[in-house]
Amino acid sequence: MLHAAARPFVKLVDRYLPDPYIFVLLLTLVVFIAAMLVEQQSPEAVISQWGEGFWGLLTFSMQMLLVLVSGFMLASTPLIKGGLDKLAALARTPGKAIVLVTLVSLAASWLNWGFGLVVGALFAKALARRIQVDYRLLVASAYSGFIVWHGGLAGSVPLTIATEGHFTESQIGVISTSQTIFADFNLVLLAILFVTIPLVNRLMLPKGSDSVHVDVRKIQESDLPAASNDRPADKLENSVILAQLVGFSGLIYLAVYFAGGGGLNLNIVNFLFLFSAIVLHGTPRRLLHSLQQAIQGGAGIVIQFPFYAGIMAVMVQSGLAQSLSQWLISFASAETLPVLSFLSAGIVNIFVPSGGGQWAVQAPVILPAAEQLGAEINRVAMAVAWGDAWTNLIQPFWALPVLAIAELKARDIMGFCLVQLLITGVIISAVLMWV
Repeated sequence: MLHAAARPFVKLVDRYLPDPYIFVLLLTLVVFIAAMLVEQQSPEAVISQWGEGFWGLLTFSMQMLLVLVSGFMLASTPLIKGGLDKLAALARTPGKAIVLVTLVSLAASWLNWGFGLVVGALFAKALARRIQVDYRLLVASAYSGFIVWHGGLAGSVPLTIATEGHFTESQIGVISTSQTIFADFNLVLLAILFVTIPLVNRLMLPKGSDSVHVDVRKIQESDLPAASNDRPADKLENSVILAQLVGFSGLIYLAVYFAGGGGLNLNIVNFLFLFSAIVLHGTPRRLLHSLQQAIQGGAGIVIQFPFYAGIMAVMVQSGLAQSLSQWLISFASAETLPVLSFLSAGIVNIFVPSGGGQWAVQAPVILPAAEQLGAEINRVAMAVAWGDAWTNLIQPFWALPVLAIAELKARDIMGFCLVQLLITGVIISAVLMWV
């Protein structure tokens, strides 16, 4: 029944969802018009806000590109590729493949969102090499696990309010992760999603002629060309000693960092991926061959992220994001505020796809409302976090690294993700209100 219900969504998205680049261009124009009509901003002011914010995500863009590249290089090492293949061997049927890739993605995303994006996509490719399964749903299942990241160990909202000196400390104090990430309602929600999401993905598995398979040759990496040692430069490119000296230096730094109490963040994940890849590839030449394959999928990140930075700038500076949040919570009571905060965060996330940036926009609106209504601050904060994660299911911004690795288009997976959006939206809302 769920496959039959999903089919119209898949066809609808396939027909009408444009390339993510076209999507971000249309989103830009929508925000321009909304800022002028709703916030009474002049065209000159809107263009100025957009242009001044256009390069605001350069650091993050490079980080995301490195998530893709370093993760791909690590997964292409013989050790990791062999491990993924052995894990993929556990899935002997298409249904088991869908469930397994979803569970792996959920667990990896709970640990760290960047790690989850890369591992899920690469594991989907490993499964596709071994078993005939609808490749669109396989990759969509890998991406669907990303929804739990903001309720996990790397959630930017709960980690922000648990850090001394955060920008709302004078208002709400420091809220421990025991009240957010490890709160009973959040753990219950995670448990439900870890059961529900794999089940929903499995029930959407197409049958017969509806299933789309991929020629394994298209998702296998090209072989390393034969080595040459004729020149001194060739000897350096094939030097195991050079690679290991630098690679282990990076791993020693990480060991010291973690021993000193350091935690996971995007830079550390990229550092871990990169230097592990340097060590496990063995020689600079093998690493560079992997890099040439990895970088091909990064074009979307390079060109689209600046447009999202411009959109975010207009949303914040014009006051549009705050107005939207304020309107949605204006109907709230103490009981319904978490759900309305969740829904408002989900809508704002379409235009401001950044957890930390979104909290900076919505906190000044959400927190006074929570205090006035007597709502639980920790629950409301996590509602914003879950709203930010929720609509990532249909926001191409975060799907770009996954799509690049899997060699698919957004329209190939978003129909399945739309079904997940509807089902998880009901589940998250229910838990936020009643658990």
